[in-house]
Amino acid sequence: MLDELGTAIASGTIAPGTVLRLEQLQQDYGASRTVAREVVRALEVMCLTTSKRRVGVTVRAPEEWNHYDPRLIRWQLDSGNRERALRMLMELRWAIEPSAARFAALRATPEERGRLRALGSRLRTTAKARDLTTFLGHDIDFHTVVLQASGNPMFRQLSGIVAEVLTGRTEHGLMPPEPQPEAVALHIEVAEAIDGGEADRAERAMRAIMEQARDEVARQFG
Repeated sequence: MLDELGTAIASGTIAPGTVLRLEQLQQDYGASRTVAREVVRALEVMCLTTSKRRVGVTVRAPEEWNHYDPRLIRWQLDSGNRERALRMLMELRWAIEPSAARFAALRATPEERGRLRALGSRLRTTAKARDLTTFLGHDIDFHTVVLQASGNPMFRQLSGIVAEVLTGRTEHGLMPPEPQPEAVALHIEVAEAIDGGEADRAERAMRAIMEQARDEVARQFG
Protein backbone atom coordinates (compact mmCIF):
# COMPACT_ATOMS: atom_id res chain seq x y z
CA MET A 1 0.00 0.00 0.00
CA LEU A 2 2.78 2.41 0.90
CA ASP A 3 4.74 1.62 -2.26
CA GLU A 4 1.70 2.01 -4.52
CA LEU A 5 0.61 5.29 -2.97
CA GLY A 6 4.16 6.60 -2.82
CA THR A 7 4.86 5.77 -6.47
CA ALA A 8 1.57 7.37 -7.53
CA ILE A 9 2.45 10.57 -5.67
CA ALA A 10 6.08 10.59 -6.86
CA SER A 11 5.00 10.12 -10.47
CA GLY A 12 2.32 12.81 -10.33
CA THR A 13 -0.50 10.32 -10.93
CA ILE A 14 -1.87 11.63 -7.65
CA ALA A 15 -1.38 15.35 -8.13
CA PRO A 16 -0.33 17.89 -5.50
CA GLY A 17 -3.35 19.27 -3.71
CA THR A 18 -5.29 16.02 -3.99
CA VAL A 19 -7.16 15.18 -0.79
CA LEU A 20 -7.09 11.53 0.25
CA ARG A 21 -9.71 10.23 2.67
CA LEU A 22 -8.65 7.59 5.17
CA GLU A 23 -11.89 5.67 4.70
CA GLN A 24 -11.45 5.63 0.92
CA LEU A 25 -7.87 4.40 1.26
CA GLN A 26 -9.07 1.56 3.48
CA GLN A 27 -11.64 0.61 0.90
CA ASP A 28 -9.34 0.92 -2.12
CA TYR A 29 -6.59 -1.21 -0.59
CA GLY A 30 -8.67 -3.50 1.60
CA ALA A 31 -6.63 -2.32 4.57
CA SER A 32 -7.52 -1.94 8.21
CA ARG A 33 -7.76 1.51 9.74
CA THR A 34 -4.56 0.85 11.67
CA VAL A 35 -2.62 -0.02 8.50
CA ALA A 36 -4.04 2.98 6.63
CA ARG A 37 -3.00 5.29 9.46
CA GLU A 38 0.52 3.87 9.50
CA VAL A 39 0.86 4.39 5.75
CA VAL A 40 -0.38 7.96 6.03
CA ARG A 41 2.04 8.58 8.89
CA ALA A 42 4.94 7.28 6.79
CA LEU A 43 3.97 9.59 3.92
CA GLU A 44 3.82 12.53 6.31
CA VAL A 45 7.29 11.77 7.69
CA MET A 46 8.58 11.99 4.12
CA CYS A 47 6.74 15.31 3.71
CA LEU A 48 4.68 13.92 0.83
CA THR A 49 1.38 14.64 2.57
CA THR A 50 -0.07 16.63 5.41
CA SER A 51 -3.15 15.83 7.49
CA LYS A 52 -5.78 18.14 8.95
CA ARG A 53 -8.97 17.36 10.79
CA ARG A 54 -12.12 17.77 8.73
CA VAL A 55 -9.96 18.15 5.62
CA GLY A 56 -8.17 14.84 5.17
CA VAL A 57 -4.76 13.89 3.85
CA THR A 58 -3.48 16.43 1.32
CA VAL A 59 -0.68 15.69 -1.14
CA ARG A 60 2.04 18.32 -0.84
CA ALA A 61 3.92 20.09 -3.63
CA PRO A 62 7.15 18.37 -4.84
CA GLU A 63 9.34 21.21 -3.55
CA GLU A 64 8.21 20.31 -0.02
CA TRP A 65 9.11 16.62 -0.22
CA ASN A 66 12.08 15.06 1.55
CA HIS A 67 14.05 14.26 -1.60
CA TYR A 68 16.81 12.58 0.42
CA ASP A 69 14.54 9.75 1.57
CA PRO A 70 15.71 6.54 -0.17
CA ARG A 71 12.12 5.30 -0.48
CA LEU A 72 11.09 8.41 -2.41
CA ILE A 73 14.10 7.95 -4.69
CA ARG A 74 13.05 4.35 -5.34
CA TRP A 75 9.51 5.44 -6.19
CA GLN A 76 10.76 8.14 -8.55
CA LEU A 77 12.99 5.64 -10.32
CA ASP A 78 10.01 3.28 -10.62
CA SER A 79 7.87 6.00 -12.18
CA GLY A 80 7.66 7.67 -15.56
CA ASN A 81 9.91 10.42 -14.18
CA ARG A 82 12.90 8.07 -14.10
CA GLU A 83 15.08 10.06 -16.49
CA ARG A 84 14.62 13.34 -14.62
CA ALA A 85 15.21 11.63 -11.26
CA LEU A 86 18.41 9.99 -12.51
CA ARG A 87 19.76 13.25 -13.85
CA MET A 88 19.13 15.05 -10.56
CA LEU A 89 20.69 12.22 -8.59
CA MET A 90 23.74 12.19 -10.85
CA GLU A 91 24.18 15.90 -10.21
CA LEU A 92 24.12 15.21 -6.46
CA ARG A 93 26.64 12.39 -6.77
CA TRP A 94 28.85 14.56 -9.00
CA ALA A 95 28.89 17.25 -6.33
CA ILE A 96 29.65 14.94 -3.39
CA GLU A 97 31.48 11.75 -4.28
CA PRO A 98 34.69 13.17 -5.82
CA SER A 99 35.15 15.30 -2.69
CA ALA A 100 34.40 12.29 -0.52
CA ALA A 101 37.13 10.34 -2.32
CA ARG A 102 39.59 13.20 -1.76
CA PHE A 103 38.90 13.30 1.97
CA ALA A 104 38.96 9.50 2.18
CA ALA A 105 42.52 9.54 0.83
CA LEU A 106 43.42 11.85 3.72
CA ARG A 107 41.34 10.29 6.51
CA ALA A 108 40.58 6.62 5.79
CA THR A 109 41.54 4.07 8.43
CA PRO A 110 43.79 1.13 7.52
CA GLU A 111 40.72 -1.11 7.69
CA GLU A 112 38.78 1.08 5.26
CA ARG A 113 41.71 1.20 2.85
CA GLY A 114 41.92 -2.59 2.96
CA ARG A 115 38.18 -2.98 2.34
CA LEU A 116 38.35 -0.73 -0.71
CA ARG A 117 41.23 -2.71 -2.18
CA ALA A 118 39.33 -5.96 -1.64
CA LEU A 119 36.12 -4.54 -3.11
CA GLY A 120 37.97 -3.29 -6.17
CA SER A 121 39.23 -6.82 -6.78
CA ARG A 122 35.74 -8.29 -6.31
CA LEU A 123 34.26 -5.77 -8.73
CA ARG A 124 36.74 -6.87 -11.40
CA THR A 125 35.97 -10.57 -10.84
CA THR A 126 32.18 -10.23 -10.86
CA ALA A 127 32.24 -7.88 -13.84
CA LYS A 128 34.09 -10.43 -15.96
CA ALA A 129 31.63 -13.11 -14.81
CA ARG A 130 28.72 -10.83 -15.80
CA ASP A 131 27.24 -11.41 -12.36
CA LEU A 132 25.37 -8.11 -12.15
CA THR A 133 23.60 -8.96 -8.89
CA THR A 134 26.81 -9.64 -6.98
CA PHE A 135 28.55 -6.79 -8.79
CA LEU A 136 25.80 -4.42 -7.59
CA GLY A 137 26.33 -5.47 -3.97
CA HIS A 138 30.06 -4.86 -4.20
CA ASP A 139 29.51 -1.54 -5.99
CA ILE A 140 27.16 -0.32 -3.26
CA ASP A 141 29.63 -1.40 -0.59
CA PHE A 142 32.48 0.35 -2.42
CA HIS A 143 30.74 3.73 -2.60
CA THR A 144 29.45 3.36 0.96
CA VAL A 145 32.99 2.81 2.27
CA VAL A 146 34.29 5.84 0.34
CA LEU A 147 31.58 8.06 1.82
CA GLN A 148 32.24 6.65 5.28
CA ALA A 149 36.02 6.96 4.95
CA SER A 150 35.66 10.65 4.11
CA GLY A 151 35.21 11.18 7.85
CA ASN A 152 32.23 13.44 7.18
CA PRO A 153 29.02 12.03 8.72
CA MET A 154 26.92 14.16 6.37
CA PHE A 155 28.55 12.46 3.39
CA ARG A 156 28.06 9.08 5.07
CA GLN A 157 24.33 9.63 5.33
CA LEU A 158 24.09 9.89 1.56
CA SER A 159 25.05 6.22 1.16
CA GLY A 160 21.40 5.15 1.14
CA ILE A 161 20.73 7.51 -1.77
CA VAL A 162 23.69 6.18 -3.74
CA ALA A 163 22.56 2.61 -3.06
CA GLU A 164 19.10 3.35 -4.46
CA VAL A 165 20.57 4.96 -7.58
CA LEU A 166 22.87 2.01 -8.26
CA THR A 167 20.08 -0.48 -7.56
CA GLY A 168 17.63 1.39 -9.77
CA ARG A 169 20.05 1.50 -12.70
CA THR A 170 20.51 -2.27 -12.49
CA GLU A 171 16.86 -3.21 -11.90
CA HIS A 172 15.64 -1.03 -14.75
CA GLY A 173 18.15 -2.40 -17.26
CA LEU A 174 20.25 0.76 -17.46
CA MET A 175 23.51 -1.13 -16.97
CA PRO A 176 25.33 -2.95 -19.80
CA PRO A 177 25.30 -6.80 -19.59
CA GLU A 178 28.95 -6.60 -18.57
CA PRO A 179 30.10 -3.55 -16.59
CA GLN A 180 32.55 -1.49 -18.61
CA PRO A 181 36.18 -2.47 -17.98
CA GLU A 182 37.09 1.22 -17.89
CA ALA A 183 34.61 1.84 -15.06
CA VAL A 184 35.94 -1.12 -13.09
CA ALA A 185 39.50 0.08 -13.63
CA LEU A 186 38.54 3.51 -12.30
CA HIS A 187 37.09 1.97 -9.13
CA ILE A 188 40.36 0.13 -8.62
CA GLU A 189 42.24 3.39 -9.20
CA VAL A 190 40.11 5.13 -6.56
CA ALA A 191 40.92 2.32 -4.12
CA GLU A 192 44.64 2.51 -4.87
CA ALA A 193 44.69 6.30 -4.60
CA ILE A 194 42.88 6.27 -1.27
CA ASP A 195 45.16 3.50 -0.03
CA GLY A 196 48.18 5.57 -1.02
CA GLY A 197 46.85 8.83 0.42
CA GLU A 198 46.79 10.46 -3.03
CA ALA A 199 43.94 12.92 -2.65
CA ASP A 200 44.11 14.55 -6.10
CA ARG A 201 44.25 11.20 -7.87
CA ALA A 202 41.35 9.81 -5.85
CA GLU A 203 39.20 12.84 -6.64
CA ARG A 204 40.01 12.69 -10.37
CA ALA A 205 39.26 8.99 -10.62
CA MET A 206 35.95 9.32 -8.80
CA ARG A 207 34.97 12.24 -11.01
CA ALA A 208 35.73 10.07 -14.04
CA ILE A 209 33.40 7.41 -12.62
CA MET A 210 30.67 10.03 -12.33
CA GLU A 211 31.29 11.09 -15.94
CA GLN A 212 30.93 7.52 -17.16
CA ALA A 213 27.73 7.01 -15.20
CA ARG A 214 26.35 10.27 -16.59
CA ASP A 215 27.19 9.22 -20.13
CA GLU A 216 25.54 5.81 -19.64
CA VAL A 217 22.32 7.49 -18.53
CA ALA A 218 22.48 9.89 -21.48
CA ARG A 219 22.90 7.00 -23.92
CA GLN A 220 19.92 5.18 -22.46
CA PHE A 221 17.55 8.12 -22.77
CA GLY A 222 19.00 9.74 -25.87
